[in-house]
Amino acid sequence: MSEADVNFYFDPVCPFAWMTSKWVRLVQAQRSYTVDWRFISLRLLNSAVDYDSHFPAGYEAGHTAGLRLLRVAARAREEHGGAAVGRLYGALGTRIFDSTPDLPGSDGSHRGTREFLEPALDEAGLPMDLADALEEASYDAEIRRETDEALALTGKDVGTPIIQFRPPAGVAFFGPVISRLPSQEQAGPLWDHVIGLASFPGFAELKRSLREQPQLRSFGVDTETAGVQEDWHGGSRRLKK
Repeated sequence: MSEADVNFYFDPVCPFAWMTSKWVRLVQAQRSYTVDWRFISLRLLNSAVDYDSHFPAGYEAGHTAGLRLLRVAARAREEHGGAAVGRLYGALGTRIFDSTPDLPGSDGSHRGTREFLEPALDEAGLPMDLADALEEASYDAEIRRETDEALALTGKDVGTPIIQFRPPAGVAFFGPVISRLPSQEQAGPLWDHVIGLASFPGFAELKRSLREQPQLRSFGVDTETAGVQEDWHGGSRRLKK
């Protein structure tokens, strides 16, 4: 099997991974790239962390829902091929982020349920029995391997998404983290700038932790509005290192 043009490591509950994935899909269509949608689990990434003292309330439940959805994606890939992962991620991201915001106080745990998942499976053209994988922890080892694979490309002080361009030897990086989706006209040139900088020998990091809330319906931010700026130190909302 030939390598894809882009390996995209995602957790389905990460809003910034979703924003970047929408940009990558624009570039994919314009450049005829192939994309291998691969897994990185925020829950496994933080498995040794005390969520109560390190994260805002609700993060453990939300990250656990992401792991449960990745189990379904792993089974979808096993039974229906890699293209099924891209379709499922697209359907999940639309339901999670491009839809009405959750009720105040929601911890996101409902995203790891059959009731939430099944409409996404239907939209992706996948069978309902894949929802059984929500409970199948046997897929966690595979998800852990791909999480470790992603971190081996970038180092550990990163978040999601992680992208590798022209694998297996091509440049890899965390992000790019964006809060606004580029237009059709902007998407390709912006991608070229990122790849050009990241490909320069010796380049390591260009970073700021201040981020606007992304222009996503789930955040209540429309495309004409700049989201409230927040400090995501360490690449996340962790309250301390």
